[in-house]
Amino acid sequence: MPSLDDLKKRIASVKSTQKITKAMKMVAAAKLRRAQENAEKGRPYSEKMNNIILNLSNGIADKENAPQLLRGTGEDKTHLCIVLTSDRGLCGGFNTNIIKKAKAYFKQISSKGKNLKIITVGSKGYDQLKRFYKHKIVQKISFKDSKTINYLDAEKVGQMIINKFEKKEFDVCVIFYNQFKNVITQIPQEQQIIPLKDSEEESSTEDNYEFEPDEDEILNNLLPKNISTQIFKAMLENSASEQGSRMSAMDNATRNAGDMVDKLTIKYNRSRQAAITKELIEIISGAESL
Repeated sequence: MPSLDDLKKRIASVKSTQKITKAMKMVAAAKLRRAQENAEKGRPYSEKMNNIILNLSNGIADKENAPQLLRGTGEDKTHLCIVLTSDRGLCGGFNTNIIKKAKAYFKQISSKGKNLKIITVGSKGYDQLKRFYKHKIVQKISFKDSKTINYLDAEKVGQMIINKFEKKEFDVCVIFYNQFKNVITQIPQEQQIIPLKDSEEESSTEDNYEFEPDEDEILNNLLPKNISTQIFKAMLENSASEQGSRMSAMDNATRNAGDMVDKLTIKYNRSRQAAITKELIEIISGAESL
């Protein structure tokens, strides 16, 4: 049984931890508001760019001569997976949910006998994948030094993907990230960016545009930008999801610390009362013996 001094030290330790988790919750809440605004502002732009590209592609008469970023290599042998996670921990199941989504895709690809290549963006993703997929990871990227999410970082990743595609290192490229819904809910996403995949939502919107110059020339300029834009959107969604998940996790940790302090305090008071009672019995027994 721990002594009174040990219980006292443990209570002080838990209270110190509680102060830290409470402070982290407040910091995450402050960052969440801005991150959520950025994510919500980025969605219409990225979705509209996808729609425009799909409309342009529908207007191309000769599909075989369409830009390669749009139609792909024509094969489906090698898949490049971009797994976007955070560089910092203490954010609940944020990183784990993305990794679960990615691993399910990895198993699906492997079962079909296709080649798998992985690029991790964020150190936590690499830490979780390196045990079983280290030989599949072709590159690991970390933006730990960047204070805020910016387009230049997304463009670096996008350019890296394009360079690998031009060298014919893969046929299909898929990104994994968390879409922010609210503080409690973040939805893991799987999005194919090369070749550009027509989703049900996008195919339902048919807009009529008149283009100048022709579709091919516009697509050659838009497609590389679209890849960087989709990466940037994923990074913004991840940023909001990370702060929301951290806020929720730190709130739970603060509550748990409070419950632990209450239990330890009751235990301390009972032990102290037992020690006092024992001393009183010893005093009374000593007085009676005299």
